[in-house]
Amino acid sequence: MAHLYAPYQQLLDRHVVEVSTEEGGLVTAFRYANAMRAAETASLLQRQRTQLAAFDPATLKDAAAAIAFWINAYNFFMVAHILENPEDGEPVEGVKSFGSFINPYRVFQRDLFTVGGATYSLDDIEKGILLGEDFAARGWKDARVHFAVNCASVGCPPLRQAIYTAERLDAQLDDNLSRALRTDRHLRVDGDTLYLSRLFDWYEADFADVAGSVRGYVLRYVDGELRQAVEATSDIAYIDYDWSLNRVENFPELAGER
Repeated sequence: MAHLYAPYQQLLDRHVVEVSTEEGGLVTAFRYANAMRAAETASLLQRQRTQLAAFDPATLKDAAAAIAFWINAYNFFMVAHILENPEDGEPVEGVKSFGSFINPYRVFQRDLFTVGGATYSLDDIEKGILLGEDFAARGWKDARVHFAVNCASVGCPPLRQAIYTAERLDAQLDDNLSRALRTDRHLRVDGDTLYLSRLFDWYEADFADVAGSVRGYVLRYVDGELRQAVEATSDIAYIDYDWSLNRVENFPELAGER
């Protein structure tokens, strides 16, 4: 996996910013403008695309390897699309910039990305493969994927500096989910109300299939005072999703990283 995704890993190493919060959360961003100006970016993107186009995903015979592979593919293709499609030489304001008034989410539905000679959309990868019927039938479907695939938006879970690997997948998925939940973008408590990322609303069935309910799922990934606060709530509401680009400038917590 490391060799297959070596060009993408170089992009992450050079342009992802990760900052831990006092509460144990994690905030990350991608320096798109820097990457666009870097001389080696075009070569890294092309090398990664070539390697994925030539790789046969049918050779992935176990769950961890397959899940890690497709998460990395989704995240790479999302980053690559933004880097290769600037507006007036600058990163777009957000992924909705690639859509229209009628369909602002068009970027997720376009068949633009090649793996093993086949063409996929981002939705194909996330909903058709990672969370699709075949993976579910094999027992490979994992709701934590919702907090690993990154749609290049402020409201998304953190985009990590390290690629996902089969050997570390379980720990990586747990870490990204639990640390996301320790930020106000994904979980906060106000009185009797538990405010959660809209991901828990959109994909409620996936989380409920695992733990019986969204609340039950969240309680698996919080501890200490935060767990007590969650347990004390009686209502659930959902946080408006921020579709702004996950660039450093859009995160107040990363002001010192600009």
